[in-house]
Amino acid sequence: MQNSILLSEIFGWMSLINVGVLSAASLALIWWGDKITSIHSRLFGVPVPRLKSMYMNYLAQYKLLIFVFNLIPYIALKIIY
Repeated sequence: MQNSILLSEIFGWMSLINVGVLSAASLALIWWGDKITSIHSRLFGVPVPRLKSMYMNYLAQYKLLIFVFNLIPYIALKIIY
C-alpha cells in the first residue's frame, strides 16, 4: 500500500513538472517565436515555414507522451487507491 501511494505521488510530480515544461516551451514560442525561429533556422539550415510546423509537431508529440506516460498512470493509481 505504501509503495502505491509513493508511486502515485511520483507520477503526480512528474506530471506537474512535464506540464510546466510544456507550458514554458509553448509560451516561449508564442512570445519569442520569431527570434527563436530565426536562430534555429540559421543554426540547422531549415526553412522557417517548415521549422514552425516542426515546433508544433514536437509540442503535440510531447503532450501525447505526457498523457500516456504521466497523467494516465497517475489517474489510474488514484482511481485504484
